[in-house]
Amino acid sequence: MTVPHSVQILATVLFAIAIIHTFSVPVFARLAHKNGPHAGVWHFLSEVEAVFGVWAFVLLVLMAVVAGIPTMVEYMDTRNFTEPLFVFAIMVVAGSRPIIELVSMIVRWIAHALPVPRQLATFFVVLTFVPLAGSLITEPAAMTLAALLLRDGFYKRPGHQGFKYMVLGVLFVNVSIGGVLSVYAAPPVLMVAKTFGWDTSFMLANFGWRAVAAVALNALLLTLIHRKLLLSGEAETHRGVTQNHSARMPAFVILVHVLFLIGIVVAAHHPAIFIGLLLLFIGYCQAYKTYQSPLMIREGLMVGFFLAGLVLLGGLQKWWLQDLLGSLSPFVLFWGSTALTAITDNAALTYLGSLVDGTSAEWRYMLVAGAVTGGGLTVIANAPNPAGFAILKSSFKDETIAPGPLFLSAFVPTMIAATFFLI
Repeated sequence: MTVPHSVQILATVLFAIAIIHTFSVPVFARLAHKNGPHAGVWHFLSEVEAVFGVWAFVLLVLMAVVAGIPTMVEYMDTRNFTEPLFVFAIMVVAGSRPIIELVSMIVRWIAHALPVPRQLATFFVVLTFVPLAGSLITEPAAMTLAALLLRDGFYKRPGHQGFKYMVLGVLFVNVSIGGVLSVYAAPPVLMVAKTFGWDTSFMLANFGWRAVAAVALNALLLTLIHRKLLLSGEAETHRGVTQNHSARMPAFVILVHVLFLIGIVVAAHHPAIFIGLLLLFIGYCQAYKTYQSPLMIREGLMVGFFLAGLVLLGGLQKWWLQDLLGSLSPFVLFWGSTALTAITDNAALTYLGSLVDGTSAEWRYMLVAGAVTGGGLTVIANAPNPAGFAILKSSFKDETIAPGPLFLSAFVPTMIAATFFLI
């Protein structure tokens, strides 16, 4: 369809406003905590997950006024909302109690095999094994699992905001680069794999060892930096990961949850199938309430709303972004892609880059490498980030995550990843 250029400009202005709003969330959170007469409005505006959805709604209203309702409806019909729906579904299933207990068990096994104190080993494994497992179970699932393990095992102690931000920065970066060992797990890779002719063997040969090395080094440095804090709070801060005090979970319940998770991952490109599986999963959980905790329905819906808004606003940025990408040399493209990812979704960025004609193999590598490298700098940089944000934000002051400290915390891990991808 053809969208009037005036609407495209309007969409870019609203996109910029949404980004500014995202970075202004802590201001609204502080206003909300004053409990004034408009505290409810400020609280709503402080919900990062609602930002892009709200401004996308404004876009649709203005598009209907400027270009007409038929144009607005047609634009909506041409958008692909598979990714927001998939992230919602995978958050609900991956965040269920049996899956969390299974992953916690695996983490404990791996940590037990490492010749270091248990709390250090557990922390290191959560930030390495789980993000790299994203190449198998998808990045949104890895983000959900890692965030829940960190929340219940390492974020319980009040205060220590610096530690929590640094962990969050490494988590976002490691998940972004940890899913590049396959062609289907990382959204920015999935968007271009077919067009570029990449398969899993190509990803392993060109991205795999670099991603593994960067993930491990990021986690190792963070573990060493905070080793005293981690060693001093084992009993208080690590109970959720290193020990299991709940009633024994039947193996068949875990197996059923794993089968649902696999089914949704396999059907990731077919919303009618994975949403059907999700509804069946919710029914199953109602039948076996004894072995369940409350499902992450609200959190998943909010994250899906965020990503849907990003799809609507980002879909009209092609008019300036594609030409910009096409004009860059491979080396400049890497750093440009890394920087642009911080203010756009990296999957949208690589998709627009895939539409540029006559690109070289080196240019394509740099486009994707830069996009995944910058995926941890902001909450909007990578599709799974809002899931981690939604799970962990309650552990931060005013129950919000400030974009400035997040960016600074992710900067060094991002540079480490960039070093490996540029080798």
